[in-house]
Amino acid sequence: MKKENNPSLVARRAFLKKLGRAATCTGAAVGAGTLGVMQKVAAKNEAGAPQKSFPTKDYDWTKHQWAFGVDATKCIGCLRCVEACKRENDVYGDAHHFRTWVERYVYLEGETKARIDSQDDPVNIKASGSEREYRFANRYRNAKVEKAFFVPKLCNHCTRPACVQVCPTGATYKTEDGVVLIDHKYCIGCQYCVQACPYGARFFNPVKRVTDKCTWCYHRITKGLQPACVEVCPVGARIFGDLRDKESPVSLFIRNNRVNVLRPETGNAPNVFYVGIDKEVS
Repeated sequence: MKKENNPSLVARRAFLKKLGRAATCTGAAVGAGTLGVMQKVAAKNEAGAPQKSFPTKDYDWTKHQWAFGVDATKCIGCLRCVEACKRENDVYGDAHHFRTWVERYVYLEGETKARIDSQDDPVNIKASGSEREYRFANRYRNAKVEKAFFVPKLCNHCTRPACVQVCPTGATYKTEDGVVLIDHKYCIGCQYCVQACPYGARFFNPVKRVTDKCTWCYHRITKGLQPACVEVCPVGARIFGDLRDKESPVSLFIRNNRVNVLRPETGNAPNVFYVGIDKEVS
């Protein structure tokens, strides 16, 4: 891959970076007109930005189309996936920042709405015995549970990602093989993408002052490896593969199951496919 040396583009990026940092530091609000201009710049950057480098020089992103499957009927909420992801990707080390997480949905007898708890729940953080992680507290041990299941969540690597559209510097971009990535050299920490994501899959790293999210372990999959969360799952609840390979695990998963995606009404067209979830899961 060749990098494009465009002086005007570099100058524009530098200006936007300074502008974004100033806005972040002062807390200044960006008006609707200015945001519209910045969105147009982002769209132009997406088409003409310098091409990003690959983890491996032999990888050809035009020959793959990655997708992810989640079987909620198998997930046991052990959180090994969460821990493996944090170690593999050096995720900020507290109980509030995750590239992937797991939520628990519980229906009690006589109730029609699920009770949902996850990494944001202080009771689950306390149950872990550490402010750096969480465990599902045994809060329903004396309740009459009618139905319960766990739902792993992560970036959906959408076909039409809203986060790409709002990024003012082109730091967030979609690769040819279907993965949405963040180039931290260009990220100014404005967090427009965090607000635009309808799945809550992005977070702000307070140390690096940039946004972060799941990348499907891009550094691994481009070398023929599985994402860390998929590799450690003890029950096979996470499935990953290449849609261009009709016999890949994810192709078979989609073909052999009645799959759903989260929040299809947003128009983002997610590429994480679920089985075993209720309509309340979003």
